[in-house]
Amino acid sequence: QVQLVESGGGLVQPGGSLRLSCAASGFTLDNYAIGWFRQAPGKEREGVSCISQSEVTIYYADSVKGRFTISRDNAKKTVYLQMNSLKPEDTGLYYCAAGFIVRNTCVLVPSGYTYWGRGTQVTVSS
Repeated sequence: QVQLVESGGGLVQPGGSLRLSCAASGFTLDNYAIGWFRQAPGKEREGVSCISQSEVTIYYADSVKGRFTISRDNAKKTVYLQMNSLKPEDTGLYYCAAGFIVRNTCVLVPSGYTYWGRGTQVTVSS
């Protein structure tokens, strides 16, 4: 059974940090690009960052560049999102997703991904 489980969310003050994890099971993570997405209440789901199968390609949304870092450990079947200098506008439900994307690349659009986790809540507030 294919499963993606996010963890690491929580309540943090502005300027703080969180590290999200995305644990994969039921499929070979090595063959898939992974994307992180977030959705705030009343807003559309937006791409935050993505990483290709062998880390050749990494993208970040302009709003998180320089603050967030994506990485993956295929041996542990886990992908991480390190989030630093968090801002209130980073608040949302964060999802990880897996997609088979050719040419060892990744995309920041939800339609590129097949498998989705249920999300972990990140709240940035004082």
